[in-house]
Amino acid sequence: MTDFALARSKMIESQVRPNGITDGRIIQAMASLPREIFVPEAHRGLAYMDGDIAIGAGRSLMEPMALAKLVQLAEIEAGDHVLHVGCGTGYATALLAALCKSVVAIDEDHAFVETARANLARLGIANAEVHQAPHAAGWSAGQPYDAILIDGRVPIVPPALFQQLRDGGRLVAVVGDNDVATATAYNRHDGAISSWPAFEASIGRLPGVVVDRPAFVF
Repeated sequence: MTDFALARSKMIESQVRPNGITDGRIIQAMASLPREIFVPEAHRGLAYMDGDIAIGAGRSLMEPMALAKLVQLAEIEAGDHVLHVGCGTGYATALLAALCKSVVAIDEDHAFVETARANLARLGIANAEVHQAPHAAGWSAGQPYDAILIDGRVPIVPPALFQQLRDGGRLVAVVGDNDVATATAYNRHDGAISSWPAFEASIGRLPGVVVDRPAFVF
């Protein structure tokens, strides 16, 4: 039988702390959050591995190191209202809920929405709500958001998400067409969006976000 508490501690010491995670709140939250309940039962022995974990429907739970770095990049504050795009089974939603005032999480997949709701309820997390919605559309009913985290690699950040940021808000996403893509931070100021690359990451693709490219003409 897997000792999940020991595995969680090893994850923190070998994957999180050595990779530039200096926000003690993130470390504390990840050290207390039972990652194994967000993983399908057949894969729970792998819950704390250094890599993405398949959760079904072609989706994956983001590796701990990449998630921790992405959350730190978002500079979540205690009073923030946060949008989590592509919540899957809800692990990152629970992590964000430990850092901020409130979280709105969305997923296109109804089964994931139901699973995430059940997992959050099991842990008694009351400051997060989960809705079914297209990933590219966000959740306008909850705007404006202080921060938005896109959970999965996308070829481009959907414009609708930028519109849901408050002025001064931050959005973080791993952006690119290839398996190894760039974790990028975006800020909105006076309606304009600025961005800067932060680190390279190899994480699973988030469905539902596409780039409209013109057809080739002979």
